[in-house]
Amino acid sequence: MLQRCLLALVGGLVLAAAFEPIGWSWLMPPAIAALVFSVRGLRARRAWLPSLLFGITFTYAVMVWMRSVGTDAWVAMCALEAAFFVPLGIGLSWSLRQRGWPVWAALWWVGVETWRSGFPFSGMPFGRLVYATADTPWADAIPWIGMTAVSFLVALTGTVLAWVLLRLRTPTPMTYAAVGALTVVTFAPVVVTVPVEETGTATVAAVQGNIPGDGTDIVAVNREVTDNHVRATQQLAEDVAAGLVPAPDFVVWPENSTAVDPFTDERARAGIEAATEAIGVPVLVGAIADDPLDDTQVLNQGIVFEPGLGSADRYTKRNPVPYGEYIPFRGSLIPDTYGQLRLVPRDMVRGTSLVPIRVADLLVADAICFDVAYDDVISGQVARGARMVTVQTSNVLFSRTAQLDQQFEISRLRALETGRWVVVAAINGISGVVRPDGSVVASAPARTQEVLVETVGLSTTITPAVRLGVWPARFTLMFLVVHTLAVLIAYRRGRRGDRAVAPSPGRGQQA
Repeated sequence: MLQRCLLALVGGLVLAAAFEPIGWSWLMPPAIAALVFSVRGLRARRAWLPSLLFGITFTYAVMVWMRSVGTDAWVAMCALEAAFFVPLGIGLSWSLRQRGWPVWAALWWVGVETWRSGFPFSGMPFGRLVYATADTPWADAIPWIGMTAVSFLVALTGTVLAWVLLRLRTPTPMTYAAVGALTVVTFAPVVVTVPVEETGTATVAAVQGNIPGDGTDIVAVNREVTDNHVRATQQLAEDVAAGLVPAPDFVVWPENSTAVDPFTDERARAGIEAATEAIGVPVLVGAIADDPLDDTQVLNQGIVFEPGLGSADRYTKRNPVPYGEYIPFRGSLIPDTYGQLRLVPRDMVRGTSLVPIRVADLLVADAICFDVAYDDVISGQVARGARMVTVQTSNVLFSRTAQLDQQFEISRLRALETGRWVVVAAINGISGVVRPDGSVVASAPARTQEVLVETVGLSTTITPAVRLGVWPARFTLMFLVVHTLAVLIAYRRGRRGDRAVAPSPGRGQQA
């Protein structure tokens, strides 16, 4: 058992190395295979331990950036995420005793991955296998089958690798057939791409205004942050007038480019209006707005401001961060005054709409920060007519961590998934413009002030991945339920059968 536990601990670290900042994606299959070997042959009552150890090293390593919030927050969040590897280990122990176990084991991985990505309090999607597939053949399958299915494909590569290694001494035609089939499925999308028709273009400016000081306390310098974006936009207007850059059709400011309500704060509104008038086109502003229905709550929104008209359309963040933007069961679980919870005096309200916003006569899918990690947000708006994508993000707490790189990689994968150009505007990085094939046209590194002006393509093509929507994720959750019920029913029937055939003490003595 000690060797199994050591193998699991190392396997979790190896899997974490597949993600940024290391980014060795090819390590995912051997890491999954290591988990399989650590669990193989164990009953469910023991299989959970090596799986939990795998989860501990993986989650604490891949999300070490949470230490920027606080060591206590990092420890607590990763402990919760690692706990999901307990049912994973139990499910793997059931799967490995069945024919075709590589498929069932991969489904268990993705089912638990989907589960922890949405529960509790909207879950934590970072660390999904698919989010480490940028610039790999797996990523080319995303527009065909979607994020969840590509995670399954990666997990299946790992479980098949374990299966092949077990059969190396006595390979059979089935061994070669399985490897060949998986190779074809993985590399076919490289040859046959999803056709995306471009129906027009737009010129978009993404403003990265940067944050003064050490870049970790946006609340203390929120006025300066807004002023930075105002000045950068006014400078952009001067550059356009001088013919140095093309005139944009609209401008994107990042999340929290104003941390006060621009409808009630005169200084913030005056700055936004001055910038909008200077550039002469709509500006999509990331703003914290008061909830008009409840003054104890706030909204995290992308608000369109038009020159001479004021505010227009808006998008409300659908996935606020628990304990970062709102406190679940406020006052009943953790005291409001504990640690950095003091910085969350009001709860952020969850948005509900998936209707794309209208900016400069274009339908745009908007996502705010962690929204980009959830499958329904961007694809849901694209399915409803969005022709391009914007991502507004702050990430100031993580400005010196790999979280910036991990999130930008997810934005690249969303471009592939939807067949849309993606424009990312971050307060202090990483901002960028991404083609529908996931390649980066332009980017601004962290801790710099820069304005990116690029002409992007527009499209109405709906990829197969967008049509599938969240159904692959729902299927994996249904599989977890059905397989668990099937095992429990079989176990109960087995217990009844054992009692039925057990001899009575008297009969046993006579025999």
